[in-house]
Amino acid sequence: MRKLCLLAAFISPLACAQVVNVQSNSLMRLPNTTSTLQLEKLEVADYGTLLIPSNVTELNIDELRLGHEARIAIVPAEQALEVKVKRAELSEGSQITARGAPGTYEKAARAGRNLNLQFQALSAPQLTVDARGGRGAPGFVGLDGGNGEDPGCTYGSAGHGADGSDGSDGQPGAPGALVRLAVPRDFPAELIKVNVAGGAGGPAGVGGKAGKGGKSKGCLVYRADGGKNGKAGADGQTGPVGAAGSVTVQRL
Repeated sequence: MRKLCLLAAFISPLACAQVVNVQSNSLMRLPNTTSTLQLEKLEVADYGTLLIPSNVTELNIDELRLGHEARIAIVPAEQALEVKVKRAELSEGSQITARGAPGTYEKAARAGRNLNLQFQALSAPQLTVDARGGRGAPGFVGLDGGNGEDPGCTYGSAGHGADGSDGSDGQPGAPGALVRLAVPRDFPAELIKVNVAGGAGGPAGVGGKAGKGGKSKGCLVYRADGGKNGKAGADGQTGPVGAAGSVTVQRL
């Protein structure tokens, strides 16, 4: 069994570890080889970050310590994450984040990850959870109008510049998460700060530039007039804000 554990540790250092320490100003990612993880102790030092992969759906921790501005960052996923902690000591500025991902031109914004968090014993100046939805994808930029042709001296007139096309509207922001908290009965309600706001709407697409008319041209006998410029496309509208999530607090 020990040889198997050593082999697994070589492939993934956290595969058999029951004690996880994240150093100051560093980032560590939990293994994504299993959906359920059991840790005797998890300590994230000042300004450190522990990343929880999307496939992890259950995390059980006997002792949790977060240093100053330390963070547990949870990757977005469709399935909720359940975290059970027996004893937790959180320092000033520490937080748990489960924010959704912002949208891109290829992918829609993702919602904040739903969380079930349980703390049997909790010591903290503040319990901060950020589970906002991701910002909506930006609108597409309008196409620029083509330029008109220059006139000739013996034939043809200057071409008008084409109008730029309108930019498209930004996409909606993603919803905030559904967060369920279970905390000790004596932990003050005013120290619980959970943000489940919907994501901001995507920025508007900018309208395309106007095409330039053909330039006027001086000829031997006369001067050929230039063509008119086109019109710039209109900007789109900012996308709507995503729906807010919800927070439920239970006392143990």
